[in-house]
Amino acid sequence: MGYARKVGWVTAGLVIGAGACYCIYRLTRGRKQNKEKMAEGGSGDMDDVGDCPGARYNDWSDDDDNSENKGIVWYPPWARIGTEAGTRARARARARATRARRAVQKRASPNSDDTILSPQELQKVLCLVEMSEKPYILEAALIALGNNAAYAFNRDIIRDLGGLPIVAKILNTRDPIVKEKALIVLNNLSVNAENQRRLKIYMNQVCDDTITSRLNSSVQLAGLRLLTNMTVTNEYQHMLANSISDFFRLFSAGNEETKFQVLKLLLNLAENPAMTRELLRAQVPSSLGSLFNKKENKEVILKLLVIFENINDNFKWEENEPTQNQFSEVSLFFFLKEFQVCADKILGIESHHDFLVKVKVGKFMAKLAEHMFPKSQE
Repeated sequence: MGYARKVGWVTAGLVIGAGACYCIYRLTRGRKQNKEKMAEGGSGDMDDVGDCPGARYNDWSDDDDNSENKGIVWYPPWARIGTEAGTRARARARARATRARRAVQKRASPNSDDTILSPQELQKVLCLVEMSEKPYILEAALIALGNNAAYAFNRDIIRDLGGLPIVAKILNTRDPIVKEKALIVLNNLSVNAENQRRLKIYMNQVCDDTITSRLNSSVQLAGLRLLTNMTVTNEYQHMLANSISDFFRLFSAGNEETKFQVLKLLLNLAENPAMTRELLRAQVPSSLGSLFNKKENKEVILKLLVIFENINDNFKWEENEPTQNQFSEVSLFFFLKEFQVCADKILGIESHHDFLVKVKVGKFMAKLAEHMFPKSQE
């Protein structure tokens, strides 16, 4: 009985693996037409029910768009060494992958859709994610899921097949490439109200991983994109209240790409009046004021000013005057409250060569003065 059971498990594994590999091949061989891109300020993809309006999310992969027909080739560890033997091993691996792709292509139907998997095929890929421990297999399967999760109708199918906890479990891996691909899949799936409701239990883990990941890494950026999607509506924003200080730290220390992604997240929070006090309570690094200079990207300055404007508009300064002792001296509240210091830093870019920046700065300073010193205007 023990031998028969082992043979049965091996046979089942081979069947699932073969079917899933075929699904993955269909996903990776075609053009990346299924990637849903969103321009800043544009309208995002919405499911049929119209949930999550204005959601912003990025491509499922950061691969070079020119590699349209690039398949997934796994190289053994010894092939990664820059030696002649390693070069030969890499060539053999590429040849095996090419032969496998051609063999599958001969069996594929010429009329089949190369970009969308059926529910049965998605089930096989999910089984592969759940059963496999090989990083290169997990990466390939997650890319296939990420491709399909870019379609609204597939988000429901993947959820109904139990895919959300299966993919979320991969977040515990230490492999940064696999973790990034899992975050991308969850990011695409999160553009759906019901998926968001089920994914909220993973927000704290994603937030912690994002903050502690290597600065400017792909994992950190993928985590920020997922958190941005999850905060498009006000329903789950309170779960990030204790991490706002860390987001400001990432914003000050990160590169331009990290800055932009953090700004998108903070913009979502700043548009919610219920999060205003949490934003003002957040500790901000002293280097925040130094961002207001001519060398900084103008889009970074403009978005940061929009965040400050929203906070300023949502906070009743006169009514909250007695509660100033609730804010620490290194908080965003005192950063804005110290009007003269803030003015010196911001007015320093009034001579910025960009007209829009100068107009935005003047508008912000006028609003700040009006709200903080209303009596002086009489």
